[in-house]
Amino acid sequence: MSGVENSDRGGRPAEAGALRILCAGISVVDEVFHVENFPPPDGKAAAKGFFVVNGGCAANAAITVARLGGRAALAGPMGSDANGDFVLAALAREPVDCTGCQRVPGAATALSVVFINARGERTIVTYRDESVAAVVPPDPEGLVAAADVVLADNWYPVFVQPICEAARRRGLRVVLDADKPSLVDDPLFRICTHVVFSSECLRATTGCADLAEGLRRVAPHTHSFLAVSHGPNDILFLEGSSVRRVPVFAIDAVDTVGAGDALHGAFALALAEGRGEAEGLRFAAAVAGLKCTRMGGSVGLPTRAEVEAFIAEYDGQGAPLAPEALMQSRLDLE
Repeated sequence: MSGVENSDRGGRPAEAGALRILCAGISVVDEVFHVENFPPPDGKAAAKGFFVVNGGCAANAAITVARLGGRAALAGPMGSDANGDFVLAALAREPVDCTGCQRVPGAATALSVVFINARGERTIVTYRDESVAAVVPPDPEGLVAAADVVLADNWYPVFVQPICEAARRRGLRVVLDADKPSLVDDPLFRICTHVVFSSECLRATTGCADLAEGLRRVAPHTHSFLAVSHGPNDILFLEGSSVRRVPVFAIDAVDTVGAGDALHGAFALALAEGRGEAEGLRFAAAVAGLKCTRMGGSVGLPTRAEVEAFIAEYDGQGAPLAPEALMQSRLDLE
């Protein structure tokens, strides 16, 4: 199969004293087809391009952290197959510490088929081996021992929940990438200190089309910070009973694969660096937005210098960036 090589943005070791983010969850091999339009039901479409790249929420978030100058570690189960070898080799080039990854003999690493149309929209079908999903980490305390912040996705809850609990016992902040539909009383929503939903997950979890109302339906079940990303639309988050919005960056998207993962990784690193939630989400939105302007899935994830230049250029055009200005952007939805 053809692959996409990592760009020269990766491959730089983190500086001494860099903050360490442990990303726990799923790694995937993405087989990506670039089409003009999605095929109709029972139809066909010719691909204009094709590439294979490492992906998955936690894995992409770890690459994001590494590209932004943090020390990235990944913990998660995967198969003992060639796809698992492919993922680990790609992560090592970033570099991401994969000593927390567990290979499952005879199992398949998660595999996604991704279609991207001419507008940068994507449709994804993923296969996950149930034997991989049942793996439990042998030493959660050891995995979080050197972490400054933990980020977990919820695709392998059996694996990530003990890690999140161990992190909370250490007093660490734990960010949850809520990407898989669940229940409003999911214990991960309570355990983690920050929960950032995708719009699809929040709607499926709460049965509520209105995202602001969806956040309010989750709120009685947790004391965590709650937010939801919504593609090119503003990020919403709860502050008390009020819903506030963080404006995102206006870009011309060519490939949105991995953008949500980038947002979560950047947000976790921003919290570790001492940024507040609104400022951290704005920084994360810049990382995700810049990624969307580049084809190549995780290969398109930006570096810190690229993000700072992007924000500076955007700010120079008069776009709002100051966190105190963001906090004034309130939705009165009661």
